[in-house]
Amino acid sequence: MGLVNQDDIYTATQMVRNFSPIMTSITSGEKKQAFIVKNSKFEAVLLSMKEYERMSEAVKILEKIYDKQKNGK
Repeated sequence: MGLVNQDDIYTATQMVRNFSPIMTSITSGEKKQAFIVKNSKFEAVLLSMKEYERMSEAVKILEKIYDKQKNGK
């Protein structure tokens, strides 16, 4: 994911009021993610399904590598 772009940060109120256009920007690929802030804390991240699946696959691969190293195989 890299650095957080300020244009990708939304308050919870902004997210509620602008959910449809924000979701469209995520699903169209215009934005990769939307970070949601509540009470001055990062609380959640909105990702497209494609990005979520990509990240999930990467985690599975890293877990396999970790298990092999941990078990000495």
